[in-house]
Amino acid sequence: MDFGSFLKAPEIKVRVVTYRDIFQDKAMIENRFGEEYRDRSAIIKLDPADLKQLTVKKGDTVTLKNSFGTIVVKAEESGYETPHRGIAYMPNSPWSNMLVSDETGGTGVPKFKDISVTVTSAKGQKVTELGL
Repeated sequence: MDFGSFLKAPEIKVRVVTYRDIFQDKAMIENRFGEEYRDRSAIIKLDPADLKQLTVKKGDTVTLKNSFGTIVVKAEESGYETPHRGIAYMPNSPWSNMLVSDETGGTGVPKFKDISVTVTSAKGQKVTELGL
């Protein structure tokens, strides 16, 4: 009997900050539905300690979930020297937009810079496909 199958996968709560990336923009111009655009857009950059807590390594898939949506993206180490546990970074893309609230507080602009999500390992799952 595999007792590990009864254990719940580790999960953490993070706040996602979105950003623009020039290389992602170039890939989008070349082919918005191409592999390079997906590889540069369907990612989340986490603090190394958060990756360790999730028992996830670079390139593994993770599930991001909040009350607005659920997606699967690839995990990467942020590469920042200053620790930032609980803060994650994602390129502004259709994947990050699936987690954004439609509530704008009367401003007409959604909150792209402060998205609260729960992250868990999604080992064996593929990155969420865009509906065409």
